[in-house]
Amino acid sequence: MDHYVVFGNPIAHSKSPLIHTLFAEQTGQQMLYATQLAPLGDFAQCAQAFFQRGLGANVTVPFKEDAFRLCNELTPRAQRAGAVNMLSALPGGRLHGDNTDGVGLVRDLTVNAGVALKGKRILLLGAGGAVRGVLEPLLAEGPASLVIANRTVEKAESLARLFADLGPVAASGFDWLEESVDIIINATSASLAGDVPPIASSLIAPGVTVCYDMMYGREPTPFCRWAEAHGAALCLDGFGMLVEQAAVAFTHWRGVQPDTAPVLAALRAQLVLG
Repeated sequence: MDHYVVFGNPIAHSKSPLIHTLFAEQTGQQMLYATQLAPLGDFAQCAQAFFQRGLGANVTVPFKEDAFRLCNELTPRAQRAGAVNMLSALPGGRLHGDNTDGVGLVRDLTVNAGVALKGKRILLLGAGGAVRGVLEPLLAEGPASLVIANRTVEKAESLARLFADLGPVAASGFDWLEESVDIIINATSASLAGDVPPIASSLIAPGVTVCYDMMYGREPTPFCRWAEAHGAALCLDGFGMLVEQAAVAFTHWRGVQPDTAPVLAALRAQLVLG
């Protein structure tokens, strides 16, 4: 049986084993996918031990940069992101790394939600690893503009410079912006603390602006509740992104593309029911 895992710390809460099990059942693949708690400060040894028998792994917080450093071969988007969330075994004990987060986000927005990104004004909140991982795929969609807003403006400016060759990307502080945009994507962890990034409600054009929170939960996130209260046309959480990025990894590993819609519906129902 082919073995796969998701590395993280903590990791028991991960939905990835269920997602990949449903993908495998749907496509007739014989594989085992489990969680793997990696010790803080010793990800490399844990990963290398797994890959003595395993074929692939997903990587979540806080090990994406550790995984990046462990790879012998990287996709261009992983190289840009400086982080890896998908590892694949290569001959001779070598490792291939990719970052599928941005592809998952774009697919959830464009395919699942039917939101076009081309020619749109996008505001991306945050300047951490989550933002870095999605910038290249977002810019590849051809937005009219993409502004990275962050509490520490210097971090946003650094990212804007790093990705400037890929499209019209700029940096801003949270409180610099007032004019409405087409799409707001929250890539901060504010929702985990029950907070909302300190941005003006005038950024939402009622009935027009689409708001997306990379976080998700059983109830709407604080950011989604804030967006809905100010008239956003659509409020989405990151659950679809989770499923879509997993589908990219599954397709790479198994050579068959799963249908994400029934898996997303099944997991959403489970999330609601608890």
